[in-house]
Amino acid sequence: MSAPLIRLTGVGKSYGAVSALRGVDLELSAGEVCCVLGDNGAGKSTLIKIIAGIHANDTGQLEVAGEAVTFSSPRQPIGLGIATVHQDLAVAPLMPVWANFFLGRELTKGRGPLRRMDIGRMREIARAELAEMGVDLPDVDRRIADLSGGQRQCVAIARAIHFGARVLVLDEPTAALGVKQAGVVLRHVAAAKARGLGVILITHNPHHAYAVGDRFLLLQRGESHGCFKRAEITLEDLTRRMSGGAEFDALAHELQG
Repeated sequence: MSAPLIRLTGVGKSYGAVSALRGVDLELSAGEVCCVLGDNGAGKSTLIKIIAGIHANDTGQLEVAGEAVTFSSPRQPIGLGIATVHQDLAVAPLMPVWANFFLGRELTKGRGPLRRMDIGRMREIARAELAEMGVDLPDVDRRIADLSGGQRQCVAIARAIHFGARVLVLDEPTAALGVKQAGVVLRHVAAAKARGLGVILITHNPHHAYAVGDRFLLLQRGESHGCFKRAEITLEDLTRRMSGGAEFDALAHELQG
């Protein structure tokens, strides 16, 4: 049996006297979606930064494909096939879709002083890769700013897959989207899973998580409040646990007199 793509064991991170993450375990295999749920301040952003190599964990261990690693820069996880799609997407809004698809990795043709960007090839590859992911976008010359939020997310996902990602870390990809556009993004998360990628989906929406998730890690105030396989938890229980469970019930009882 192959090792998980990513495994976190007892991972913690502090900023001075503030403990942002404590003793968190997470495991992700190929062809699997692990959803990390929690409200603001739960520790989701800190977890992303550790996996993305922005910050190093203070305690615990991070493994990639069975090998213990310590990231000191964002380039290291990228080199190991871990692509993080942040909420701001790191796009150039006024540039066309194909240019954003290859942003920083432009293809060229010719040599020496005659070397120039191979725009035709980049257009064709971008169009083909988006179609492969089921993104209906025949005009890759459109400015990416003119796309819907869901379409921009899908371009970012397709870009990461094209450049060799084995693990996708998606930071609240449906947070600012309506129901229809959120559905578009979730379909492409499922498509990435079907292609054998591992996906870590960060969200505060249990309905979105349960639609695509195989595992569910609940974070509250920097601590794990359980990691469940899909067969071990219902949507109702997931929603209740995320909302505070017994704490919320006690508060409701208090408010009712």
